Amino acid sequence: MYPAVIHDYRRPSSVQEAVTAIADGGADTVFIAGGQSLMQALKARLVQPHALVDLQDVGELKGVTLDGGVTIGAMTRYVELVAETRLAPAYAALIDAARHVGDRQVRNRGTIGGSVCWNYIAACMPAVALTLDATMNLVSSDRGERSLPAHEFIGAPLETARKDDELLVSLQLPKPPANAGSAYGKWALVKDGLPVIGACIYVELDDGGSCSRARVGFGGLASGPKRSPAAEAKLVGCRAGDDETVSEALAAAAQELETQGDLWADAAYRSHLIRTLGTKMASVALRRASGQSVTA
Repeated sequence: MYPAVIHDYRRPSSVQEAVTAIADGGADTVFIAGGQSLMQALKARLVQPHALVDLQDVGELKGVTLDGGVTIGAMTRYVELVAETRLAPAYAALIDAARHVGDRQVRNRGTIGGSVCWNYIAACMPAVALTLDATMNLVSSDRGERSLPAHEFIGAPLETARKDDELLVSLQLPKPPANAGSAYGKWALVKDGLPVIGACIYVELDDGGSCSRARVGFGGLASGPKRSPAAEAKLVGCRAGDDETVSEALAAAAQELETQGDLWADAAYRSHLIRTLGTKMASVALRRASGQSVTA
């Protein structure tokens, strides 16, 4: 299908111009980032905006900065995240996810900010942002700046706390502690397909090599990305190579999280993937945190 008529198009060159344009355009004006999700919705006429505000020229929204903490511009493309080896090992899950998002076109055009704002049920980045406990920095012309933790920003599929006139400027992560590691993996029906389940694990080790803190999150769930407190608690005290304990922790996640059945997988199989894929990613995260170079 062809999109409905779009009456106006703006291409600002700064954040201030962007938020002014969206405020002036009213409720029927939307931002477009990489366009890999929005263009499909426009073609299907699921979204019929009066005007588009294209963010391609807003340089302030692009790039990764490591200055104590980590700041990732909302318009940073997946292909750029893949090359950010500075994120490893603590935030290597971002690299893993960016490497496996969609196909080559999506990775070259899609952006991390677009993904978390769209919050599609089978997207990779919302689950990673939630598990890594990212802070979402937003701005609007009326309300100014505000920051929200990912668990407050990300809601049910296609829902976030972002207001229509707000622009997501960046995702922020704290300075990674020593001996931290993370990993992300997905299971899809075909290569480069959307994940039926995506698993993200973040761990921190103490000086003795035991897990002192863990975060365990999953995407592909009907209620939106979720963390598993049960699995997180069971991973504390675990060490790299302690496969039995890791498996028990992720079995707790599979029991704790509610799954759904659809054309791609039934609820029981999704629970199986939470356990098996989650176990694999937890093992990778633990090994990365202990200094090993491991591919997810």
